[in-house]
Amino acid sequence: MRHFLASLLFVGALGISLVDSYCVEKGKNIARDGKPSQISVYHFNGAAQNAIDGNREGVYRKKSCILTKSEFSPWWRVDLHEPQKIGAVVVVNRKDCCWDRLKGAEVRIGNATRNENPVCGTITEAEPGLVTRLCCPGMVGRYVSIVISGREEILNLCEVEIYPEGIEKSCV
Repeated sequence: MRHFLASLLFVGALGISLVDSYCVEKGKNIARDGKPSQISVYHFNGAAQNAIDGNREGVYRKKSCILTKSEFSPWWRVDLHEPQKIGAVVVVNRKDCCWDRLKGAEVRIGNATRNENPVCGTITEAEPGLVTRLCCPGMVGRYVSIVISGREEILNLCEVEIYPEGIEKSCV
C-alpha cells in the first residue's frame, strides 16, 4: 500500500493525472464554428480553414491540410469566439508526406492571443495519418493553438477537432 501511495505522489509530482487515460468529450466538434489562422501560408492549398473543414483525408493536394512556410515556432490557431470548457482536442496528421514535422507540437488552450497559453499536451508520435487525441479536462479558453515551439519547421496537419467538456470516453 505504501508503494502504491508513493507511486501516486510521484505521478502527481510529474503533473500527470491518472484520469488522463479518459477524454471528456460530448457533443459536436466546436472547432468548426471557430475562426482559424496560422503564422503563414506556404501555398493557397494549405490555408488555415482546411484544418476545421471536417475532412480527415490527410492528403495535401486534396486541399485537406494546412501548411505553413518554414518558420521559427510555427503555429496554427482557432478562435472559438468566447472561452469554452475543453474536454479533448483531436489532431490528424498528414499521411502523404512529411508527417514527422508534427512530432513535438504542443496543443495550447487559453485566452491569450499569443501562443503562450497553458499546454494541454504534446504530440509525441508522428506517423502517416495518425490521429492523436489529447485529453484536456478542466481547461478553459477562447483559443486553441498547435505550436511547434523553439525550432525552425514547417507546420502541417490535416484536421483539428475540439470537443467541449462532457461525458467520459476512453482515449484512442
